[in-house]
Amino acid sequence: MFISQELREKNIAEYLLYMWQMEDVIRAAGFDVDKLDDLVIKGSGRSDADKTEWREWFSNLIAMMLSEEKKISGHLQINENVLLFLSELHNRLIKSAKSEDYRDLYYKVLPFIVEFRSKNKRTDTEELRDCFDMLYGVLLLRLQNVAVSDSTNQAVAAISRLLALLSDYYRRERLGELDLED
Repeated sequence: MFISQELREKNIAEYLLYMWQMEDVIRAAGFDVDKLDDLVIKGSGRSDADKTEWREWFSNLIAMMLSEEKKISGHLQINENVLLFLSELHNRLIKSAKSEDYRDLYYKVLPFIVEFRSKNKRTDTEELRDCFDMLYGVLLLRLQNVAVSDSTNQAVAAISRLLALLSDYYRRERLGELDLED
Protein backbone atom coordinates (compact mmCIF):
# COMPACT_ATOMS: atom_id res chain seq x y z
CA MET A 1 0.00 0.00 0.00
CA PHE A 2 1.28 3.44 -0.86
CA ILE A 3 1.94 6.02 1.82
CA SER A 4 -0.86 8.23 0.48
CA GLN A 5 -3.44 5.43 0.73
CA GLU A 6 -2.34 4.50 4.22
CA LEU A 7 -2.38 8.10 5.43
CA ARG A 8 -5.78 8.76 3.87
CA GLU A 9 -7.22 5.91 5.91
CA LYS A 10 -5.39 6.63 9.18
CA ASN A 11 -4.80 10.38 9.39
CA ILE A 12 -6.40 12.68 6.85
CA ALA A 13 -4.40 15.71 8.03
CA GLU A 14 -1.09 13.95 7.45
CA TYR A 15 -2.46 12.74 4.10
CA LEU A 16 -3.17 16.30 3.00
CA LEU A 17 0.28 17.53 4.04
CA TYR A 18 1.86 14.56 2.25
CA MET A 19 -0.07 15.30 -0.92
CA TRP A 20 1.01 18.93 -0.82
CA GLN A 21 4.59 17.70 -0.49
CA MET A 22 4.13 15.39 -3.49
CA GLU A 23 2.85 18.33 -5.53
CA ASP A 24 6.05 20.20 -4.68
CA VAL A 25 8.21 17.15 -5.40
CA ILE A 26 6.59 16.91 -8.83
CA ARG A 27 7.28 20.61 -9.43
CA ALA A 28 10.89 20.18 -8.31
CA ALA A 29 11.28 17.30 -10.76
CA GLY A 30 10.00 19.51 -13.56
CA PHE A 31 6.90 17.35 -14.09
CA ASP A 32 9.19 14.64 -15.42
CA VAL A 33 8.17 11.15 -14.35
CA ASP A 34 11.63 9.81 -15.30
CA LYS A 35 13.24 12.19 -12.80
CA LEU A 36 10.73 11.09 -10.18
CA ASP A 37 11.63 7.52 -11.00
CA ASP A 38 15.31 8.29 -10.36
CA LEU A 39 14.74 10.47 -7.29
CA VAL A 40 11.96 8.63 -5.49
CA ILE A 41 10.86 5.34 -6.97
CA LYS A 42 13.99 3.36 -7.88
CA GLY A 43 15.59 3.57 -4.45
CA SER A 44 12.38 2.81 -2.58
CA GLY A 45 13.10 -0.90 -2.13
CA ARG A 46 9.66 -1.78 -3.44
CA SER A 47 8.84 -4.61 -5.79
CA ASP A 48 8.89 -3.98 -9.54
CA ALA A 49 5.09 -4.17 -9.62
CA ASP A 50 4.84 -1.55 -6.85
CA LYS A 51 7.36 0.66 -8.63
CA THR A 52 5.31 0.46 -11.82
CA GLU A 53 2.14 1.34 -9.91
CA TRP A 54 3.89 4.20 -8.13
CA ARG A 55 5.20 5.57 -11.43
CA GLU A 56 1.65 5.46 -12.82
CA TRP A 57 0.39 7.28 -9.70
CA PHE A 58 2.96 10.05 -10.24
CA SER A 59 2.06 10.20 -13.94
CA ASN A 60 -1.60 10.67 -13.05
CA LEU A 61 -0.77 13.41 -10.54
CA ILE A 62 1.37 15.15 -13.15
CA ALA A 63 -1.46 15.01 -15.69
CA MET A 64 -3.92 16.41 -13.14
CA MET A 65 -1.57 19.22 -12.09
CA LEU A 66 -0.98 20.22 -15.70
CA SER A 67 -4.66 20.07 -16.63
CA GLU A 68 -5.57 22.13 -13.54
CA GLU A 69 -2.76 24.58 -14.30
CA LYS A 70 -0.96 23.97 -11.00
CA LYS A 71 2.49 24.09 -12.57
CA ILE A 72 3.83 26.93 -10.43
CA SER A 73 1.68 26.87 -7.31
CA GLY A 74 -1.63 25.80 -5.86
CA HIS A 75 -3.12 22.47 -4.95
CA LEU A 76 -4.99 19.85 -6.90
CA GLN A 77 -8.77 20.01 -6.70
CA ILE A 78 -8.85 16.58 -5.05
CA ASN A 79 -6.74 18.02 -2.22
CA GLU A 80 -8.83 21.19 -2.08
CA ASN A 81 -11.92 19.00 -1.72
CA VAL A 82 -10.37 17.24 1.29
CA LEU A 83 -9.60 20.61 2.86
CA LEU A 84 -13.12 21.83 2.15
CA PHE A 85 -14.65 18.76 3.77
CA LEU A 86 -12.34 19.10 6.78
CA SER A 87 -13.24 22.79 7.09
CA GLU A 88 -16.93 21.92 7.09
CA LEU A 89 -16.35 19.25 9.74
CA HIS A 90 -14.22 21.69 11.75
CA ASN A 91 -17.06 24.24 11.75
CA ARG A 92 -19.62 21.61 12.76
CA LEU A 93 -17.37 20.42 15.60
CA ILE A 94 -16.95 23.94 16.94
CA LYS A 95 -20.73 24.40 17.05
CA SER A 96 -21.64 20.99 18.46
CA ALA A 97 -22.20 20.41 22.16
CA LYS A 98 -21.02 16.84 21.59
CA SER A 99 -17.47 17.84 20.70
CA GLU A 100 -16.42 19.86 23.70
CA ASP A 101 -12.91 18.39 23.55
CA TYR A 102 -12.43 19.71 20.03
CA ARG A 103 -13.91 23.12 20.79
CA ASP A 104 -11.72 23.52 23.90
CA LEU A 105 -8.59 22.64 21.95
CA TYR A 106 -9.64 24.95 19.11
CA TYR A 107 -9.91 27.91 21.50
CA LYS A 108 -6.44 27.13 22.83
CA VAL A 109 -5.09 27.11 19.26
CA LEU A 110 -7.01 30.18 18.09
CA PRO A 111 -4.40 32.73 19.29
CA PHE A 112 -1.76 30.97 17.17
CA ILE A 113 -4.07 31.12 14.14
CA VAL A 114 -4.76 34.81 14.72
CA GLU A 115 -1.04 35.54 15.05
CA PHE A 116 -0.25 33.59 11.86
CA ARG A 117 -2.96 35.44 9.97
CA SER A 118 -1.74 38.77 11.27
CA LYS A 119 1.89 38.12 10.34
CA ASN A 120 0.89 36.95 6.87
CA LYS A 121 -1.77 39.65 6.35
CA ARG A 122 -4.40 36.99 5.69
CA THR A 123 -8.08 37.54 6.17
CA ASP A 124 -9.60 35.81 3.18
CA THR A 125 -8.77 32.20 3.99
CA GLU A 126 -10.39 29.59 6.17
CA GLU A 127 -8.81 29.16 9.59
CA LEU A 128 -8.18 25.50 8.89
CA ARG A 129 -6.27 26.33 5.70
CA ASP A 130 -4.11 28.64 7.78
CA CYS A 131 -3.38 25.75 10.16
CA PHE A 132 -2.30 23.53 7.28
CA ASP A 133 -0.31 26.33 5.66
CA MET A 134 1.54 26.96 8.92
CA LEU A 135 2.38 23.29 9.41
CA TYR A 136 3.46 22.87 5.82
CA GLY A 137 5.60 26.00 5.94
CA VAL A 138 7.38 24.76 9.06
CA LEU A 139 7.85 21.35 7.44
CA LEU A 140 9.56 23.02 4.49
CA LEU A 141 11.78 25.05 6.83
CA ARG A 142 12.80 21.91 8.71
CA LEU A 143 13.59 20.13 5.44
CA GLN A 144 15.94 23.03 4.69
CA ASN A 145 17.48 22.78 8.18
CA VAL A 146 16.22 26.25 9.05
CA ALA A 147 15.75 26.76 12.77
CA VAL A 148 12.30 27.76 13.99
CA SER A 149 11.60 29.67 17.18
CA ASP A 150 10.29 28.10 20.37
CA SER A 151 7.04 30.02 19.98
CA THR A 152 6.62 28.63 16.47
CA ASN A 153 7.30 25.13 17.78
CA GLN A 154 4.63 25.67 20.45
CA ALA A 155 2.15 26.81 17.81
CA VAL A 156 2.97 23.83 15.59
CA ALA A 157 2.53 21.40 18.49
CA ALA A 158 -0.85 22.87 19.42
CA ILE A 159 -2.09 22.97 15.82
CA SER A 160 -0.83 19.42 15.27
CA ARG A 161 -2.91 18.25 18.25
CA LEU A 162 -5.98 20.00 16.84
CA LEU A 163 -5.52 18.46 13.39
CA ALA A 164 -4.91 15.03 14.92
CA LEU A 165 -8.20 15.31 16.80
CA LEU A 166 -9.94 16.56 13.65
CA SER A 167 -8.51 13.56 11.79
CA ASP A 168 -9.93 11.26 14.43
CA TYR A 169 -13.37 12.86 14.09
CA TYR A 170 -13.06 12.53 10.30
CA ARG A 171 -12.26 8.83 10.62
CA ARG A 172 -15.20 8.33 12.97
CA GLU A 173 -17.51 10.14 10.58
CA ARG A 174 -16.36 7.98 7.66
CA LEU A 175 -17.13 4.90 9.75
CA GLY A 176 -20.59 6.24 10.57
CA GLU A 177 -19.70 6.56 14.26
CA LEU A 178 -20.01 10.33 14.60
CA ASP A 179 -23.19 11.99 15.82
CA LEU A 180 -22.98 15.73 16.31
CA GLU A 181 -26.69 16.40 16.44
CA ASP A 182 -27.85 18.03 19.68
